[in-house]
Amino acid sequence: MARLDSVNMGRPRPNPHKETGWTGIGKQPTLEAVKVRAPGPKTSGLGSGLVGDFIGDGKHHGGDSQAVYAFQREDLDEWERRLARELPNGFFGENLTTLGLEINDARIGERWRVGREVVLQVTAPRIPCATFRGWMGEKGWAKRFTAAGRPGAYLSVISSGTISTGDPIEVIDQPEHGVSIGLVFRATTTERDLLPRLLAAEAYLDRSTLEMVRRREVFLMD
Repeated sequence: MARLDSVNMGRPRPNPHKETGWTGIGKQPTLEAVKVRAPGPKTSGLGSGLVGDFIGDGKHHGGDSQAVYAFQREDLDEWERRLARELPNGFFGENLTTLGLEINDARIGERWRVGREVVLQVTAPRIPCATFRGWMGEKGWAKRFTAAGRPGAYLSVISSGTISTGDPIEVIDQPEHGVSIGLVFRATTTERDLLPRLLAAEAYLDRSTLEMVRRREVFLMD
């Protein structure tokens, strides 16, 4: 059964890679139960969906559509092999490190029950930012991460509650459209020809992705 390998919390640390000056990347696993709730909008909301988790750049991260970030332990293991370095849970900035769940195949709009109370909804793939590039300290990291096509998923909070390391993860609702996190990521980064396929999940796409699809349609009509 899919489960949480860890729940990870960020603490403020200096960020030389953005003008905000602080970041919560490099999160640390916690053994305590963590409260999860919808944080509200970016900039004016509470930031992370996990109470006590720090987000440094509230303009571009956090908020209801990016309340929680999940990345699978299996992919961290693969990056450990490729980079020949240790990558502990939370190192990529993920709140949830999972086991036994193929996150990149998750469909946009899919819902997960985590533990007994919390329900999360898959919203979008993670796009590597300047903080992530600088934090990793690997030459060409953004290109390497993007080329792998396994970004992990942002999630919104549908039902609040508490979660803990070891909690089961159950997919409780899966839309029929077939538009996965991996497909959205490739379509918006390296394979723009795939953009029209995202319209099958139009009702679940965030505004920036939908605008990108529309621009592609106009381009093809010209």
